[in-house]
Amino acid sequence: MKNLLFAVLAAGMAMNAMADDKVVIPDSTGFKFTDVKVVKSTAVKDQSKSGTCWCYSTNTFFENEILRKTGKEIHLSEGFVVWHCYFDKAQKYVRMDGKINFAEGGAAEDVPYVWRNYGMMPFDAYTGMTHGAKKFNTSELTAVLSGFLDVVNTKKLKKLTPSWLEGFQGVLNAYMGKIPETFSYEGKTYTPQSFAESLGLNMDDYISVASFTHHPFYKPFTLEVADNWTWAQYQNVPVDELLEIANYAIDHGYTIAWGADVSEPCFKWRKGYAVLPVDHEVPDLKGSDMDRWTQLSTKDRESEKWDIKGPVEEMVVTQENRQEMFDNKETTDDHGMVIVGKAVDQEGNKYFKVQNSWDTNQLYHGFFYVSETYFKAKTMDIYLHKDGIPAKIAKKMGLK
Repeated sequence: MKNLLFAVLAAGMAMNAMADDKVVIPDSTGFKFTDVKVVKSTAVKDQSKSGTCWCYSTNTFFENEILRKTGKEIHLSEGFVVWHCYFDKAQKYVRMDGKINFAEGGAAEDVPYVWRNYGMMPFDAYTGMTHGAKKFNTSELTAVLSGFLDVVNTKKLKKLTPSWLEGFQGVLNAYMGKIPETFSYEGKTYTPQSFAESLGLNMDDYISVASFTHHPFYKPFTLEVADNWTWAQYQNVPVDELLEIANYAIDHGYTIAWGADVSEPCFKWRKGYAVLPVDHEVPDLKGSDMDRWTQLSTKDRESEKWDIKGPVEEMVVTQENRQEMFDNKETTDDHGMVIVGKAVDQEGNKYFKVQNSWDTNQLYHGFFYVSETYFKAKTMDIYLHKDGIPAKIAKKMGLK
Protein backbone atom coordinates (compact mmCIF):
# COMPACT_ATOMS: atom_id res chain seq x y z
CA MET A 1 0.00 0.00 0.00
CA LYS A 2 1.15 3.46 -0.80
CA ASN A 3 2.31 5.74 1.98
CA LEU A 4 0.64 9.13 1.55
CA LEU A 5 3.69 10.77 3.19
CA PHE A 6 1.77 12.93 5.62
CA ALA A 7 4.07 15.22 7.59
CA VAL A 8 4.31 13.08 10.68
CA LEU A 9 7.64 14.39 11.95
CA ALA A 10 7.43 14.99 15.70
CA ALA A 11 8.58 12.15 17.92
CA GLY A 12 6.59 11.03 20.94
CA MET A 13 5.93 8.06 23.13
CA ALA A 14 3.23 5.76 21.81
CA MET A 15 0.01 5.13 23.70
CA ASN A 16 -1.33 1.69 24.44
CA ALA A 17 -4.95 1.08 23.47
CA MET A 18 -5.91 -0.53 26.73
CA ALA A 19 -8.65 1.65 28.24
CA ASP A 20 -12.31 0.70 27.97
CA ASP A 21 -15.26 3.09 28.12
CA LYS A 22 -13.08 6.16 27.89
CA VAL A 23 -14.76 9.37 26.76
CA VAL A 24 -12.49 11.50 24.56
CA ILE A 25 -12.88 15.21 25.24
CA PRO A 26 -14.33 16.87 22.13
CA ASP A 27 -12.56 19.81 20.49
CA SER A 28 -13.27 21.99 17.48
CA THR A 29 -13.91 18.90 15.31
CA GLY A 30 -17.35 18.63 16.88
CA PHE A 31 -17.00 14.89 17.47
CA LYS A 32 -17.20 13.23 20.86
CA PHE A 33 -16.20 9.57 20.74
CA THR A 34 -16.82 7.00 23.46
CA ASP A 35 -14.83 3.78 23.31
CA VAL A 36 -17.13 0.83 23.96
CA LYS A 37 -14.64 -1.97 23.31
CA VAL A 38 -10.85 -1.75 22.94
CA VAL A 39 -8.54 -4.72 22.47
CA LYS A 40 -5.05 -4.50 23.93
CA SER A 41 -2.46 -3.43 21.38
CA THR A 42 1.24 -2.73 21.33
CA ALA A 43 2.64 0.78 20.97
CA VAL A 44 1.99 3.10 18.03
CA LYS A 45 4.88 3.05 15.55
CA ASP A 46 6.16 5.63 13.06
CA GLN A 47 6.83 4.45 9.51
CA SER A 48 8.26 7.91 8.86
CA LYS A 49 9.44 8.49 5.26
CA SER A 50 8.65 5.06 3.95
CA GLY A 51 5.87 3.36 2.05
CA THR A 52 5.91 0.35 4.34
CA CYS A 53 2.57 0.79 6.13
CA TRP A 54 1.68 -2.77 5.14
CA CYS A 55 4.60 -4.04 7.22
CA TYR A 56 4.12 -1.71 10.20
CA SER A 57 0.43 -2.50 10.44
CA THR A 58 0.72 -6.27 9.99
CA ASN A 59 3.71 -6.55 12.32
CA THR A 60 1.66 -4.67 14.91
CA PHE A 61 -1.23 -7.03 14.27
CA PHE A 62 1.02 -10.03 14.98
CA GLU A 63 2.45 -8.28 18.04
CA ASN A 64 -1.14 -7.99 19.24
CA GLU A 65 -1.67 -11.69 18.62
CA ILE A 66 1.41 -12.51 20.70
CA LEU A 67 0.09 -10.16 23.40
CA ARG A 68 -3.35 -11.81 23.27
CA LYS A 69 -1.94 -15.32 23.56
CA THR A 70 0.96 -14.79 25.98
CA GLY A 71 0.51 -11.39 27.61
CA LYS A 72 4.01 -10.50 26.37
CA GLU A 73 4.77 -7.29 24.49
CA ILE A 74 7.36 -7.46 21.74
CA HIS A 75 8.41 -5.18 18.89
CA LEU A 76 8.89 -7.24 15.72
CA SER A 77 11.45 -6.09 13.18
CA GLU A 78 9.97 -4.18 10.27
CA GLY A 79 13.38 -4.08 8.61
CA PHE A 80 13.67 -7.87 8.53
CA VAL A 81 10.36 -8.17 6.65
CA VAL A 82 11.07 -5.29 4.26
CA TRP A 83 14.57 -6.60 3.38
CA HIS A 84 13.21 -10.00 2.38
CA CYS A 85 10.28 -8.55 0.47
CA TYR A 86 12.56 -6.27 -1.56
CA PHE A 87 14.85 -9.21 -2.35
CA ASP A 88 12.13 -11.65 -3.39
CA LYS A 89 10.09 -9.01 -5.17
CA ALA A 90 13.15 -8.13 -7.27
CA GLN A 91 13.56 -11.71 -8.44
CA LYS A 92 9.92 -11.94 -9.49
CA TYR A 93 10.19 -8.53 -11.18
CA VAL A 94 13.12 -9.72 -13.31
CA ARG A 95 11.43 -13.03 -14.11
CA MET A 96 8.40 -11.03 -15.29
CA ASP A 97 10.61 -8.71 -17.41
CA GLY A 98 9.56 -5.72 -15.32
CA LYS A 99 5.87 -6.19 -16.13
CA ILE A 100 4.81 -6.20 -12.48
CA ASN A 101 5.15 -3.65 -9.73
CA PHE A 102 8.39 -3.00 -7.86
CA ALA A 103 7.86 -0.41 -5.14
CA GLU A 104 7.86 0.17 -1.40
CA GLY A 105 4.24 -0.90 -1.17
CA GLY A 106 3.00 -4.31 -0.20
CA ALA A 107 0.13 -6.15 1.42
CA ALA A 108 -0.69 -7.69 4.79
CA GLU A 109 -0.03 -11.12 3.31
CA ASP A 110 3.64 -10.18 2.80
CA VAL A 111 4.38 -10.54 6.51
CA PRO A 112 3.18 -14.15 6.84
CA TYR A 113 4.97 -14.85 3.54
CA VAL A 114 8.26 -13.78 5.16
CA TRP A 115 7.37 -15.54 8.41
CA ARG A 116 6.83 -18.87 6.63
CA ASN A 117 9.90 -18.63 4.39
CA TYR A 118 12.48 -16.83 6.52
CA GLY A 119 11.27 -16.57 10.10
CA MET A 120 11.09 -13.40 12.19
CA MET A 121 13.33 -11.21 14.31
CA PRO A 122 12.81 -8.72 17.14
CA PHE A 123 13.42 -5.05 16.37
CA ASP A 124 16.28 -4.91 18.87
CA ALA A 125 18.18 -7.57 16.90
CA TYR A 126 17.73 -5.95 13.49
CA THR A 127 16.35 -2.46 12.88
CA GLY A 128 16.90 -2.24 9.12
CA MET A 129 18.47 1.19 9.63
CA THR A 130 22.09 2.22 9.21
CA HIS A 131 24.35 5.26 9.77
CA GLY A 132 22.67 6.16 13.04
CA ALA A 133 19.19 6.56 11.58
CA LYS A 134 16.40 6.48 14.16
CA LYS A 135 13.45 6.36 11.76
CA PHE A 136 12.69 4.45 8.60
CA ASN A 137 13.34 6.16 5.27
CA THR A 138 13.22 3.96 2.19
CA SER A 139 12.74 6.62 -0.50
CA GLU A 140 16.39 6.74 -1.68
CA LEU A 141 16.78 2.99 -1.31
CA THR A 142 13.71 2.30 -3.46
CA ALA A 143 14.92 4.69 -6.16
CA VAL A 144 18.35 3.04 -6.25
CA LEU A 145 16.92 -0.47 -6.33
CA SER A 146 14.42 0.44 -9.05
CA GLY A 147 17.18 1.92 -11.20
CA PHE A 148 19.31 -1.17 -10.65
CA LEU A 149 16.48 -3.45 -11.82
CA ASP A 150 15.74 -1.30 -14.84
CA VAL A 151 19.34 -1.79 -15.98
CA VAL A 152 19.10 -5.55 -15.41
CA ASN A 153 15.92 -5.65 -17.48
CA THR A 154 17.53 -3.95 -20.49
CA LYS A 155 18.86 -7.43 -21.36
CA LYS A 156 22.16 -6.17 -22.73
CA LEU A 157 23.55 -9.62 -22.01
CA LYS A 158 22.05 -12.72 -23.57
CA LYS A 159 22.21 -14.49 -20.24
CA LEU A 160 21.98 -13.07 -16.73
CA THR A 161 24.70 -14.09 -14.29
CA PRO A 162 24.27 -14.41 -10.50
CA SER A 163 26.15 -11.14 -10.17
CA TRP A 164 23.03 -9.00 -10.51
CA LEU A 165 21.42 -10.70 -7.51
CA GLU A 166 24.61 -10.41 -5.47
CA GLY A 167 24.82 -6.73 -6.38
CA PHE A 168 21.19 -6.17 -5.43
CA GLN A 169 21.78 -7.83 -2.10
CA GLY A 170 24.81 -5.61 -1.58
CA VAL A 171 22.70 -2.49 -2.07
CA LEU A 172 20.14 -3.74 0.43
CA ASN A 173 22.85 -4.47 2.98
CA ALA A 174 24.44 -1.05 2.47
CA TYR A 175 21.17 0.76 3.17
CA MET A 176 19.57 -1.59 5.69
CA GLY A 177 22.42 -3.59 7.18
CA LYS A 178 23.19 -7.29 6.82
CA ILE A 179 20.71 -9.57 8.56
CA PRO A 180 22.54 -11.65 11.22
CA GLU A 181 22.30 -15.42 10.97
CA THR A 182 21.96 -15.73 14.75
CA PHE A 183 21.18 -13.24 17.52
CA SER A 184 20.61 -13.10 21.25
CA TYR A 185 17.27 -12.14 22.74
CA GLU A 186 16.44 -12.22 26.47
CA GLY A 187 19.44 -14.43 27.20
CA LYS A 188 18.84 -16.99 24.45
CA THR A 189 20.41 -17.45 21.04
CA TYR A 190 18.10 -17.74 18.05
CA THR A 191 18.04 -17.94 14.30
CA PRO A 192 15.18 -16.08 12.60
CA GLN A 193 13.44 -19.44 12.08
CA SER A 194 13.79 -20.60 15.69
CA PHE A 195 12.69 -17.19 16.97
CA ALA A 196 9.53 -17.33 14.83
CA GLU A 197 8.79 -20.80 16.20
CA SER A 198 9.25 -19.54 19.77
CA LEU A 199 6.47 -16.97 19.31
CA GLY A 200 3.79 -19.66 19.14
CA LEU A 201 1.87 -18.37 16.12
CA ASN A 202 0.75 -20.58 13.26
CA MET A 203 0.46 -18.65 10.00
CA ASP A 204 -2.20 -21.09 8.82
CA ASP A 205 -4.52 -19.71 11.52
CA TYR A 206 -4.85 -16.38 9.70
CA ILE A 207 -6.84 -15.34 6.67
CA SER A 208 -7.42 -12.38 4.35
CA VAL A 209 -11.02 -11.41 3.60
CA ALA A 210 -12.43 -8.98 1.02
CA SER A 211 -15.74 -8.15 -0.67
CA PHE A 212 -15.97 -7.76 -4.45
CA THR A 213 -18.61 -8.84 -6.96
CA HIS A 214 -16.25 -9.56 -9.85
CA HIS A 215 -15.41 -12.81 -8.07
CA PRO A 216 -17.82 -15.36 -6.55
CA PHE A 217 -18.56 -15.16 -2.85
CA TYR A 218 -17.18 -17.76 -0.42
CA LYS A 219 -14.38 -18.74 -2.74
CA PRO A 220 -10.73 -17.64 -2.64
CA PHE A 221 -9.50 -15.21 -5.30
CA THR A 222 -6.43 -13.16 -6.16
CA LEU A 223 -6.98 -9.46 -5.49
CA GLU A 224 -5.96 -7.47 -8.55
CA VAL A 225 -3.90 -4.66 -7.07
CA ALA A 226 -0.30 -3.86 -7.94
CA ASP A 227 1.03 -4.34 -4.43
CA ASN A 228 -0.25 -7.92 -4.22
CA TRP A 229 3.05 -9.07 -5.68
CA THR A 230 2.87 -12.47 -3.96
CA TRP A 231 -0.46 -13.08 -5.71
CA ALA A 232 -1.98 -13.93 -2.35
CA GLN A 233 -5.54 -15.18 -2.20
CA TYR A 234 -8.44 -13.66 -0.32
CA GLN A 235 -11.76 -15.07 0.83
CA ASN A 236 -14.70 -13.20 -0.66
CA VAL A 237 -17.85 -12.33 1.31
CA PRO A 238 -20.75 -9.86 0.92
CA VAL A 239 -19.98 -6.46 2.38
CA ASP A 240 -22.51 -6.78 5.20
CA GLU A 241 -20.74 -9.95 6.30
CA LEU A 242 -17.38 -8.18 6.06
CA LEU A 243 -18.73 -5.66 8.56
CA GLU A 244 -20.15 -8.47 10.71
CA ILE A 245 -16.75 -10.17 10.80
CA ALA A 246 -15.02 -6.97 11.91
CA ASN A 247 -17.51 -6.39 14.73
CA TYR A 248 -17.39 -10.01 15.85
CA ALA A 249 -13.60 -10.08 15.90
CA ILE A 250 -13.30 -6.97 18.08
CA ASP A 251 -16.09 -8.16 20.39
CA HIS A 252 -14.18 -11.42 20.92
CA GLY A 253 -10.79 -9.84 21.55
CA TYR A 254 -9.12 -10.02 18.11
CA THR A 255 -7.53 -7.04 16.39
CA ILE A 256 -7.64 -6.74 12.60
CA ALA A 257 -5.07 -5.67 10.01
CA TRP A 258 -7.03 -3.29 7.79
CA GLY A 259 -6.20 -2.26 4.20
CA ALA A 260 -8.20 0.72 2.96
CA ASP A 261 -8.51 3.80 0.79
CA VAL A 262 -7.58 6.90 2.80
CA SER A 263 -7.76 9.46 -0.02
CA GLU A 264 -11.32 10.62 0.68
CA PRO A 265 -11.72 14.30 1.65
CA CYS A 266 -13.35 13.32 4.94
CA PHE A 267 -10.50 11.07 6.00
CA LYS A 268 -9.22 13.59 8.57
CA TRP A 269 -6.18 12.04 10.18
CA ARG A 270 -5.14 15.10 12.17
CA LYS A 271 -8.68 15.58 13.46
CA GLY A 272 -9.05 11.92 14.28
CA TYR A 273 -11.98 10.73 12.19
CA ALA A 274 -13.01 9.30 8.83
CA VAL A 275 -16.60 9.55 7.58
CA LEU A 276 -18.33 9.39 4.21
CA PRO A 277 -21.05 12.08 3.93
CA VAL A 278 -24.04 11.59 1.63
CA ASP A 279 -22.78 14.13 -0.90
CA HIS A 280 -19.21 12.87 -1.02
CA GLU A 281 -18.28 14.37 -4.39
CA VAL A 282 -17.08 17.96 -4.85
CA PRO A 283 -19.54 19.73 -7.18
CA ASP A 284 -18.42 21.34 -10.41
CA LEU A 285 -19.53 24.93 -9.86
CA LYS A 286 -17.67 26.50 -12.75
CA GLY A 287 -19.88 29.03 -14.49
CA SER A 288 -22.51 29.15 -11.72
CA ASP A 289 -23.81 32.35 -10.18
CA MET A 290 -22.51 31.43 -6.75
CA ASP A 291 -20.10 34.35 -6.54
CA ARG A 292 -18.48 33.34 -3.28
CA TRP A 293 -17.75 29.87 -4.58
CA THR A 294 -16.52 30.90 -7.99
CA GLN A 295 -14.05 33.28 -6.39
CA LEU A 296 -12.44 30.39 -4.56
CA SER A 297 -9.93 28.01 -6.04
CA THR A 298 -10.97 24.40 -6.57
CA LYS A 299 -8.83 23.41 -3.60
CA ASP A 300 -10.43 26.06 -1.39
CA ARG A 301 -13.95 25.06 -2.43
CA GLU A 302 -13.18 21.45 -1.61
CA SER A 303 -11.64 22.41 1.73
CA GLU A 304 -14.70 24.43 2.74
CA LYS A 305 -17.10 21.77 1.56
CA TRP A 306 -15.51 19.13 3.77
CA ASP A 307 -14.93 21.29 6.83
CA ILE A 308 -17.59 19.44 8.79
CA LYS A 309 -18.20 20.11 12.47
CA GLY A 310 -19.44 16.86 13.90
CA PRO A 311 -21.60 13.88 12.95
CA VAL A 312 -23.19 14.08 9.51
CA GLU A 313 -25.58 12.00 7.47
CA GLU A 314 -23.54 9.40 5.62
CA MET A 315 -24.15 7.69 2.30
CA VAL A 316 -25.86 4.31 2.09
CA VAL A 317 -23.25 1.77 1.03
CA THR A 318 -24.45 -1.14 -1.09
CA GLN A 319 -22.58 -4.00 -2.67
CA GLU A 320 -23.14 -2.32 -6.03
CA ASN A 321 -21.87 1.19 -5.28
CA ARG A 322 -18.95 -0.21 -3.31
CA GLN A 323 -17.95 -2.25 -6.37
CA GLU A 324 -18.43 0.75 -8.65
CA MET A 325 -16.04 2.81 -6.52
CA PHE A 326 -13.44 0.05 -6.82
CA ASP A 327 -13.92 -0.42 -10.56
CA ASN A 328 -13.69 3.29 -11.37
CA LYS A 329 -10.57 3.73 -9.19
CA GLU A 330 -12.36 5.92 -6.67
CA THR A 331 -11.44 3.31 -4.06
CA THR A 332 -7.76 2.42 -4.28
CA ASP A 333 -5.18 0.41 -2.40
CA ASP A 334 -3.73 3.14 -0.21
CA HIS A 335 -2.82 2.29 3.34
CA GLY A 336 -2.53 -0.42 6.00
CA MET A 337 -3.68 0.11 9.60
CA VAL A 338 -4.94 -1.93 12.57
CA ILE A 339 -8.50 -1.95 13.90
CA VAL A 340 -8.28 -2.23 17.70
CA GLY A 341 -11.70 -1.27 18.98
CA LYS A 342 -15.24 0.03 18.61
CA ALA A 343 -16.76 3.36 19.58
CA VAL A 344 -19.82 5.58 19.20
CA ASP A 345 -20.13 9.33 18.70
CA GLN A 346 -22.46 11.62 20.66
CA GLU A 347 -25.36 10.69 18.39
CA GLY A 348 -24.85 6.95 18.71
CA ASN A 349 -23.28 6.42 15.29
CA LYS A 350 -20.92 3.44 15.22
CA TYR A 351 -17.17 3.59 14.52
CA PHE A 352 -14.08 1.44 14.62
CA LYS A 353 -11.07 2.64 16.58
CA VAL A 354 -7.99 2.38 14.37
CA GLN A 355 -4.28 2.41 15.19
CA ASN A 356 -2.08 4.08 12.59
CA SER A 357 1.69 4.12 11.99
CA TRP A 358 2.10 7.89 11.46
CA ASP A 359 3.53 8.61 14.93
CA THR A 360 1.57 10.03 17.87
CA ASN A 361 1.53 13.79 17.25
CA GLN A 362 -2.15 13.88 16.43
CA LEU A 363 -5.42 14.47 18.31
CA TYR A 364 -5.79 10.92 19.63
CA HIS A 365 -2.07 10.13 19.88
CA GLY A 366 -1.87 7.84 16.87
CA PHE A 367 -5.44 6.51 16.86
CA PHE A 368 -8.53 7.69 14.99
CA TYR A 369 -12.17 6.73 14.47
CA VAL A 370 -13.61 5.45 11.20
CA SER A 371 -17.35 5.16 10.71
CA GLU A 372 -18.92 1.83 9.79
CA THR A 373 -20.08 3.50 6.57
CA TYR A 374 -16.53 4.45 5.64
CA PHE A 375 -15.38 0.93 6.49
CA LYS A 376 -18.02 -0.66 4.26
CA ALA A 377 -17.23 1.58 1.31
CA LYS A 378 -13.47 1.93 1.49
CA THR A 379 -12.12 -1.37 2.84
CA MET A 380 -9.88 -3.22 0.43
CA ASP A 381 -9.34 -6.21 2.71
CA ILE A 382 -8.93 -7.34 6.29
CA TYR A 383 -6.52 -9.87 7.77
CA LEU A 384 -7.31 -11.66 11.01
CA HIS A 385 -7.32 -14.87 13.01
CA LYS A 386 -9.82 -17.41 11.70
CA ASP A 387 -11.39 -17.64 15.16
CA GLY A 388 -12.37 -13.99 14.76
CA ILE A 389 -14.88 -15.00 12.06
CA PRO A 390 -18.45 -15.93 13.08
CA ALA A 391 -19.05 -19.68 12.75
CA LYS A 392 -21.90 -19.29 10.24
CA ILE A 393 -19.69 -17.26 7.90
CA ALA A 394 -16.66 -19.48 8.42
CA LYS A 395 -18.82 -22.44 7.42
CA LYS A 396 -19.76 -20.72 4.15
CA MET A 397 -16.06 -20.19 3.48
CA GLY A 398 -15.38 -23.87 4.06
CA LEU A 399 -13.35 -23.17 7.20
CA LYS A 400 -15.59 -25.21 9.52
